[in-house]
Order: sequence, then C-alpha cells, then structure tokens
Amino acid sequence: MRSRSLNYRHCLVCLMVLLWPIGAWGQTETDSLSQLAGDSVWIVTAAALVFFMQAGFALLESGMSRSKNTVNVIMKNYMDVCLGSLMFWLIGYGLMFGTNPTGWFGMDHFALNRAEPGDFGFLFFQTMFAATAVTIASGAMAERTRYQGYLYGAIIICAFVYPVYGSWVWGGFYGGSGWLADLGFIDFAGSTVVHSVGGWIALAGIIVLGPRLGRFSEDGEPRYIPGHNLGSVALGGFILWLGWFGFNAGSTVSADVSIGLIALNTHLAAAAGATGAVLALALLRLKPLMTMTVNGSIGGLVGITAGCASMAPSYAIVTGLIAGVIVVLGTLLLERIQLDDVVGAVPVHAFAGVWGTLAAGIFYSDNPFNPEQIIVQLIGIAAGFVWTFPVALIVYAVINRFVGLRIDTVGEQRGLDYSEHYEIGYPEFQQDTLHQGKN
Repeated sequence: MRSRSLNYRHCLVCLMVLLWPIGAWGQTETDSLSQLAGDSVWIVTAAALVFFMQAGFALLESGMSRSKNTVNVIMKNYMDVCLGSLMFWLIGYGLMFGTNPTGWFGMDHFALNRAEPGDFGFLFFQTMFAATAVTIASGAMAERTRYQGYLYGAIIICAFVYPVYGSWVWGGFYGGSGWLADLGFIDFAGSTVVHSVGGWIALAGIIVLGPRLGRFSEDGEPRYIPGHNLGSVALGGFILWLGWFGFNAGSTVSADVSIGLIALNTHLAAAAGATGAVLALALLRLKPLMTMTVNGSIGGLVGITAGCASMAPSYAIVTGLIAGVIVVLGTLLLERIQLDDVVGAVPVHAFAGVWGTLAAGIFYSDNPFNPEQIIVQLIGIAAGFVWTFPVALIVYAVINRFVGLRIDTVGEQRGLDYSEHYEIGYPEFQQDTLHQGKN
C-alpha cells in the first residue's frame, strides 16, 4: 500500500511539472495583455490632456488680443487643429514615423487604416503634438493675419515642415532611425521638435507680416497694445500647465513608474519659470506683469520638455528658472528690433526651447556636463533652426505673394472678427462695428 501511495504521488508531481509551463505561459500572456491595455489607456488619456491644451492656447491668445479680434484668433486655433490633424494623418505621420532607412524621413504608413491596435493610440497622441506645433504660430501672428492665408500655412506645417524635422529625432517607429537620434540627440518630449520648431515658424510669420498698425512709433519706440481679457490669459496658462502633464509624462508611451519623476520635474520647472520671470522683471526695475509671469511659467514648461525624464528635480528647477529669465529678455529683444509678437510665442517657445534642449544635455543624469553630449545638442538645435526657419519664411512669403497673408488696413482697424468672419465676439459692446457695413 505504501509503495502504491508513493507511485501516485510521483505521478502527481510529474503531471504538475509537465503542466507548469502551460500555466506560466498563460499567466505571462495575460500580464502582457494587461500591460498593453494599461499603456493604451494611459496614452489616450495623455493625448486628451494634450488636446485640452488647445483650449489653453485659445484663451491665452484671444485674451492677449483686442476684443475686435477674438473670434478670428479662436477660429484659427480651432481650424488649425482640425485641418492639421487631417493632414498629419494623411501625410505627416508617415513622413515622421514611417520606415526611415535614410535617416531623413519616413517612407510608409501614410493615411493609416490598417495597423496593430496600439499603433492607433500612438498616432492619436502624436497628432496632438503636431497640432500643438502649428498652434504656436497663431498667437504670434494675431490681429493682422488673413484667415485663409494662415490656414494654408497650417496645412503645410503639419503635413511637411514639422514631420520632416521630427523624423530626424523621433523617426523610425516602424524601422530605421533619424540621423539626429543616431547621434544621441536628447529631446524626450519636444523642446525643439515641437516648441522651437513652432517658435521658429512664428518668427518667420511675424517677419513676413510686419508689426500691427501703431505697434511702434516712427522712431521705433514700442507702444503697448493691451489685451482685452487678462483673466482668460491666466486661465489659459493654468490649462496649458495641466495639459503639459500629459504632454511630457505621456511621452513615455507606457504606464510605468517613470511618470512620477517626469510629472514632478514638469511642475517644478513651470513654478521656477514664473519665479525666474518675476525676478528678471524686478532686477530690470520693471513692473511684475501678470502676462509676463504666465509666459515665464510656460517658458519653464517648454524648457523642461526635453529633459524631464533624464534630470534630477534640482536641475529641473534650474532649467525652469533660467527659461523664465530668457522669456523676459527675449521679449525685450524682439521689441528692440521691432518684431511684433502678440503673445510672446518666439521667446517662450523658440528661445526657451533652445535652452531646454541644451539643458537636457548639460544636466543629463547618467552623464552630466559631458562636452560631447552638449555638442550633439547644439547640432540638433542648429538643425531645427536651419530647416524650419528658412522653409517657413519661404512658405509664408509665397502665401503672401499669391494668396495674401496680411489683412488690409481697413480690415485691421475694424477688426478681423468682422472683416474676416462677419461676426463679433462681444456684440453688446461693439454696436458701432455692426453698423459699419461689411468691408
């Protein structure tokens, strides 16, 4: 009896040994599917937060503009997201993330219809980035830009200008890689890929347009043109700050523990950016402007975007603090050379983006203050400018020549809401405009 009992036990142990790999494999497969589902939920949530940033841009840009241009500013924001999303799906995504054997641009996955389930979430997330890049130029060019001409520019930016540079840094999702990525260029969430690119496009736009009527006197002295709703500027700043947690932390493209450091660095840099702007204003003996303070916080957000996953919180604070100072100095520089940037997009996105990309190499946690890495960062920064600015300058010049980019004098004086859209944002306070007749 004892021998038979031992035999039964032996058979049971053997059966368990044989069946264990099957159970383990099933558990591994379940864990993998659960992780994929969690990643998908996170990336879609993060993309929704980035999309919500468009509301922040609309509030900030319209608030910094005069009431007679409110509808026009919001319409540009609204439609560049719509048209830009369609063009990025059709062309831009393939150029940016398609198979990239040359290192310069992708060659497939245009108009994506069939793909792995996870790819659609990634496309959705990256579409929000493209929409952000094109929206940056809108505020800088406000109050004197033809609606139709602006949209032509937005289409070209989302379909071609932004994706080509993006492919150099983030390309090769389906094979190959970008030439800047091969050099070891660090730009985790897009201080240069998204923000400096958008800022250089804005710079090209305001050069082609010229300043608003009355912005500078005959001897070149700047004249302050106040925005009509500074409350919406502050609210827009807070919304952008919130959306940025999705912008940066979502760039992990996975729901893992690294999100905590990224979110903390993002927040600390924004707080330090506002502080840096206030300190710079005080040192220059200027009033502590709320608009400049909000822009300082956004500059801090732009600055930390490249290195949010690869630097310690103390360095994130330093990055944000310097970015806030750069925003103030950059704004004063543009005024000195008579460039009219309504919302400060060039100093906030281009200048702070350059600094943030450089800081990502300087304060890189695995190898800080490495001269070789800093040189690579400078190459990536220069490549972003050399590609984006001249191409955008040509695009806007061609649009201005053949379509018209700047509104006529009468339309600008009357306000683009009425001259371009035949409706106004505040009818109770703009009765005179309603009875002037359409231009």
